[in-house]
Amino acid sequence: MHMWPPCCPTVHHTVPVWIAREGEDVAILTGPGSRKARNTERDPRVAISLVDVDQPYASVLIRGRVVERIDGDRGWEIIDRISRKYTGQPYSPRTDRIVLLIKPDHADAVIFG
Repeated sequence: MHMWPPCCPTVHHTVPVWIAREGEDVAILTGPGSRKARNTERDPRVAISLVDVDQPYASVLIRGRVVERIDGDRGWEIIDRISRKYTGQPYSPRTDRIVLLIKPDHADAVIFG
């Protein structure tokens, strides 16, 4: 996932994230004080690049904006659902986590090769 810090539009913060669909939106989890959370508080624009493990030359590129921050019981329901997708188990440890809900503005599927 990529965010544009408002102070430095040419400097990017890119980190791998766990991701899932939440209705028409995209959900990721992070710490409430993480750089992702701080940057998207100032500027909600994000870009996400997804690669299919079974088709490494196929990818999806999504641009959108964070439209909601979800915590509490509703947040943990989403976090546990995302964790089960990746690990088969609820998220552990139970530390401070929030969900960033992203509304896609633009998406492209790309196949290289």
